[in-house]
Amino acid sequence: MGSKKPAILLEHYLKQLKLPTMLREYQAIAAACAKEGQDHIAFLLRLAERELLDREQRAAERRLKAAKFPVLKTLDTFDFAAQPGINKPLVLELTRGDYLDIQENILFMGNPGTGKTHLATALGHSACAQGKRVRFFSVTGLVTQLLEAREERQLERLFNRLAKYHLIILDEFGYVPFAKAGAELLFEVVSRAYERQSILLTTNLPFENWTEILGNERMTGALLDRITHRVHIIEANGESYRLKDAKKRAKRQHKENP
Repeated sequence: MGSKKPAILLEHYLKQLKLPTMLREYQAIAAACAKEGQDHIAFLLRLAERELLDREQRAAERRLKAAKFPVLKTLDTFDFAAQPGINKPLVLELTRGDYLDIQENILFMGNPGTGKTHLATALGHSACAQGKRVRFFSVTGLVTQLLEAREERQLERLFNRLAKYHLIILDEFGYVPFAKAGAELLFEVVSRAYERQSILLTTNLPFENWTEILGNERMTGALLDRITHRVHIIEANGESYRLKDAKKRAKRQHKENP
């Protein structure tokens, strides 16, 4: 070991310490500092900053991957002008993530095709960027996982995994009614998250129709009580993007083939 050059030793130590960015960048940064006449403190500072920035970026990428968004969406690509009824200032305020620190919920309500899932994903993306752990589910997908976990005697393990997230996104509540067992398990998720985590839920149903999905008026009331206790409600009642696109295509086809 004593005969090895300092650079070889340094690279060995950086590998052992798991500092890949320092290992990759130290020579280039050293050359830049020497050219600029900067001392060893400035060199170490720049090297440590680069390592920290890369580490934070890798962590953010891992959080995004773990969130399992079906399609990654951000607010930059959302057309608020096409949905003027949506409370844009509130959505922008929520991107700051303060609601996560006090375990408030978010509820997007409105017609299908108005961008609720897009906005839910965008807020989830913002939360990931702020260092929060996020998990996206379709409601039917989560209920299926819960039923399978119960069948395999792994339900408590799944509940423990869910408890680690700062934000649980439940998309498309209201499309498929649940059997008694599925509704009860969904209620258990909401109940365990109450005042411990934030839930973001999207739905096309008004509150008075939720019993149609859960099948039990008393349980529906209890679930609503927990969801709406500390909640930001954003309504999206404009025309469906998909319907607009279909109309535009039909109009173009009519012009091309009168």
